[in-house]
Amino acid sequence: MTKIALVTGGSRGLGRNTALNIARKGSDVIITYQSHAEDAQAVVAEIKALGRAAAAFQLDVSDVSTFAPFAQHLKVALRDRWQRDAFDYLVNNAGHGDMASFSETTEEQFDKLINVHFKGVFFLTQKLLPLIADGGRIVNLSSGMTRIVYPGFAAYSAAKGAVEVLSVYMAKELGSRGIAVNTVAPGAIETDFLGGAVRDSRDFNKSLADATVLGRVGLPDDIGPMIASLLAEENRWINAQRIEVSGGQGI
Repeated sequence: MTKIALVTGGSRGLGRNTALNIARKGSDVIITYQSHAEDAQAVVAEIKALGRAAAAFQLDVSDVSTFAPFAQHLKVALRDRWQRDAFDYLVNNAGHGDMASFSETTEEQFDKLINVHFKGVFFLTQKLLPLIADGGRIVNLSSGMTRIVYPGFAAYSAAKGAVEVLSVYMAKELGSRGIAVNTVAPGAIETDFLGGAVRDSRDFNKSLADATVLGRVGLPDDIGPMIASLLAEENRWINAQRIEVSGGQGI
């Protein structure tokens, strides 16, 4: 039976790359997007061009009140499009960056980061549990900045650290269903994160590249294939792990 993956925040950046690489490995893919509907539909078209089925649904991962109607919408789509009552892989990728020093971080910034990167992951996964197949996989996206400290990311990195702890607890509690849960922690990547700062600022890019053993910052193609590989059957015994994909940044 063809596997089905759900990738949150799949319209751009790492989410888009992950969705495409999962499709290349033979799975159908459902992506979510918050506001970039045209980008999302373009990803759906790319996945279909690879010979896989695909769909895109709007979802605000910061708003827990939307999770129940989203789960119901997903349930209907699985039944109508795939004749299935469950999907196999959940990749909690959706996120945003907000840079501020610890002393200047506002409560509004803090709440938004927590809502998107931790509370959203917690309660969206909880709401989707009845739709995740036994023997499935969950991948939660973290960040290299839970290990490598850069001033300005205290709240963001704390939220990601919470996700890393959550992943271990999820693995423990979902093990009876055969569901493996892991965290993937990318290093600095050239995407539109923080307005494309890593990608577009030559000096910032160089400083991060100089701090990386392999001598450059990462690209989406360094991350998406790794996540797709982690979901593959040959990696079924990897569970409750934090896997950093940073090219050796900060060592």
